[in-house]
Parts: sequence; C-alpha cells; structure tokens
Amino acid sequence: MGSIEMDKERLTAEMAFKDSSSVVIKIRQKLPDFLQSVKLKYVKLGYGYSCNAATVLKFGVVLPLLVATVVQITGLRFDDVSDLWTSRALLVDTATAVTGSAVLLFLLGVYWAKRPSPVYLVDFACYKPEDGRKMSVKSFLEMTEENGKFEEETVQFQRRISTRSGLGDETYLPSGITSRPPNLCMKEARAEAEAVMFGALDSLFSKTGVKPSDIGILIVNCSLFNPTPSLSAMIVNHYKLRTDISSYNLGGMGCSAGLISIDLAKHLLKANPNTYAVVVSTENITLNWYFGNDRSMLLCNCIFRMGGAAVLLSNKSRDRSRSKYELVHTVRTHKGADDNSYNCVYQREDDKGTIGVSLARELMAVAGDALKTNITTLGPLVLPFSEQFMFFVTLVRRKLMKARVKPYIPDFKKAFEHFCIHAGGRAVLDELQKNLQLSEWHMEPSRMTLHRFGNTSSSSLWYELAYTEAKGRVSGGDRVWQIAFGSGFKCNSAVWRSLREIPVGESGDNPWADSVDRYPVKVPVDATKP
Repeated sequence: MGSIEMDKERLTAEMAFKDSSSVVIKIRQKLPDFLQSVKLKYVKLGYGYSCNAATVLKFGVVLPLLVATVVQITGLRFDDVSDLWTSRALLVDTATAVTGSAVLLFLLGVYWAKRPSPVYLVDFACYKPEDGRKMSVKSFLEMTEENGKFEEETVQFQRRISTRSGLGDETYLPSGITSRPPNLCMKEARAEAEAVMFGALDSLFSKTGVKPSDIGILIVNCSLFNPTPSLSAMIVNHYKLRTDISSYNLGGMGCSAGLISIDLAKHLLKANPNTYAVVVSTENITLNWYFGNDRSMLLCNCIFRMGGAAVLLSNKSRDRSRSKYELVHTVRTHKGADDNSYNCVYQREDDKGTIGVSLARELMAVAGDALKTNITTLGPLVLPFSEQFMFFVTLVRRKLMKARVKPYIPDFKKAFEHFCIHAGGRAVLDELQKNLQLSEWHMEPSRMTLHRFGNTSSSSLWYELAYTEAKGRVSGGDRVWQIAFGSGFKCNSAVWRSLREIPVGESGDNPWADSVDRYPVKVPVDATKP
C-alpha cells in the first residue's frame, strides 16, 4: 500500500495492487494541517482576550495614578524611600497613616466588589441507559437489512461505515428505533428525552445533595428535537423548579452546543451572585433516524447514539472546597458567515422527501478551518511563554518578513494534562491527533468514549472526562481542554483547572464504573478483520 499527499486539495490517494494487472486507487479527504497556516488576526484576537482595554487601563493609567495619589497624600519623597531602604525605618504621622490606610482599604474594597467571580464545576453526571437498549454493530446491521427501506447499495455502504467507525458493541439506541417495526413518533421521542434528562439529573442531585429548588439557572441544549413545551420546561415541570428560574433552551446548534451552554452559564453566573446553574446536554435520535438512501445522510445512523449529561455550576465561594473544577477560559468560533461552512451540516429533505441531516464532502476542510481559528485564539491564553514566544517569532517572520521558514507548531501538551476532544468520528480524531501531535494516552478518553457510547453529540465531552476520572488520572491543579465542533459551522473550547485530586471510585454512578477495567481496547481499522 502506498500513499500520496495532495495538500492543496486536502486529499490522500492510496494505492493497493490487487494483482499483477490491476490497481485500486482510493481518494479520501483529510483534515487540513491547520497549524501550518495561521492568520495573524486570530493570534491578535487571542491576545485581546488576555490583554484587553480594561487591563491596559488598569496597569497603564489607574496604577500610576494610585501611586501618585498615595505619594501626594502621604508626602512621601524619593529621599524618604532612600532612607527607608538604608535604615529600614520611616516615621509617618498618625493622620498620614490613617489616610493611607483608608485609601488602601477603599481600593481593596472596590477590587473585591468588581473582581470576576469564579465559576466552579461542583460535579456532573452522565446518563447510562439500561442494558436492554444496547446495540452491537452486528445487531445494527441486521436491523438495517430487515427494515426493508434501504436499497442493497446503501445497506452495504452502512456496513462499510459501521465496521470502520470505531464504535463497539455496547452503544445504545432508543426503543422507538429498535422496535419492529420502528415506532418513530412524538410520544417515543418525549420518552427518550425524559429518560436521558431525568436520569442524568437524578444522578446529579443525588451526588451533590443540591435540591432542585436551589437551582437558579437552567440551560438545556438539544439540536434536533425541540417540542412545545420546550425541554427546559419539561424539566421545570418534572422537578417543580421555582417560578423565578432563568431557563434557556438552545436548539439547532450542533455537537458543540454543550460548550456554548457552559459559556452562557458563565456569563449568567457573573450577573447573578450566589447562584447554582444546571446545564443539560443531549441529543434526541428517535425522530431523526433517516430511512432514505442518500449516502450523505446515512452517516448519522451509523455513529450517533443515545446519551446525555447534566452539569452543576456554582459561583458560591463556599462550594470551592467540594467542587471538582474551576472554569478558566471559554473560546467560541463561528464560521457561519461562509456559505460552505454554513451548508456543510444541513438538515433537509432528500429527493424522496425524507428528512435527514446531510454531511457535505467539504466537512473535513471546514472543520479544520474552524479548529485552526479556535486554537489560534486559545493559544495566547493557555500556552506557556516559551511556546508563545517561539510561535510568535516564527509567525512574524513568515507573515511580515516573508521568510521561508518552517512553521513552529506549539506543543499544547505543555498547556494541558488532559484532552477531551469531541468523539465525532474516528477519522476526525485521527487527524486531530496528528495535527496536535498527541499521544495515544491523550486520545484514549475520546477513542474509548466513541467505542463504548458512540457519538452522543454535545454530551460526549462529559463521558470523556468521566473516563479520565474513572482511570484515576486527575490530580489537583491539572488542566483539562474540552474542544468540540458542530453545525453552523462552530468550534468551541473550554478550559478547566482541577481543584483537587479525583480518586478512583469516588462516584459509584460513573458511567464507566462497571467497564473501565476493560479499557482501553484496541479498535481495529476494519472490525470485520481480526
């Protein structure tokens, strides 16, 4: 087998000789090497987050004025400073001492009142369906063949995708799809949503000891199922949440919507002190299973599976001691202004009128462009100075001085101990690992989540973090990078810092509790081969 890289077309050509007289050539798309091509404006945007106008004003104007005011009030002179340095003593009259202390206390009070309040992740819970909902690859293919709605060619297409997808034999599907015949109706869709959301929330409230009546902010994200009343209203009704709760229901925002919800919760918590916020991330499959023969829409059937997660956030200072993580950064990137990005993941009807979600051929290129922008913006916020310096110097030489030098690829392993990359599919994980130069250990949570639970959309990041905890890998001070991408096209990141060590077995209802000892497993390229 040989391969030829064609970077401009973002394609890989693979050749395999069947026999002495014939050759098979396969062309597949690959993720662009986005770290080789960086736009300066996104680097400036990243530095803008960490060095904004308020920071410049504080250190360039306010601090010098403060020093000048203190000197003026106290009558301190430069020769007094020299005396203080040599004699270690300086006499200050009572009035000056009282005035200086009052000014200092006032400024400290203003700082304390205006400082951004930290956002703590108290705990989170992932929904694990009952064993009766498990669906092996073999059972999925049998169900697909017996359905009768798929042509032979599309059945074989789904077989090829399923055996190479990286999914294992213990993923879950809702009863509406596995019923014979399938029962795809609003009642079944609501039943799936209730099982997932209430299951995750029951576990979360049990783990944290927080009462539903204590929740002040509720955010639910689900892209493809948005009934009336909304999913957030469903939760309010079930748990009898208080009447003044701030509830939000995000729809149609793709697999990265979970981090959009976290970012929204962060801003709401900053505006509402002493508050708990709950984020529920899920996707509903029942009414979005595709029974047509358009190949661009069949991929979703092969990789998307049932799942969801609930996260408890707090801005209460007393919760720091029991919380697991503190939110450090969120960075959001939206490429929807570009038509190719906007249309690459698109819900539409096929030529037979059957609704499905179409994945365009340009998806890998679009994902790479969004990831490049997001990572370039995030870099100045998280990379150590040595990495930023080397990266910036090389970038300036390439962009401004037009020097032909090899791009410096920052080592993000120096910024994070753990990586939770959205388990959207095996091919994307492969390319991300290559571009970010990550080891198999770093990719293990994402790959094993894809194998055990499939693509659970926006909640997959939390199954990955649960895996990392179940393995006992999280220590105090560790930094976790969650990154996800989805329709729109969007790429979003969240950075967390661990507040304490997470011991193995701390949570008995971790979704990996009964299976983590079997992982990691080796996932073959083609599951039909040993």
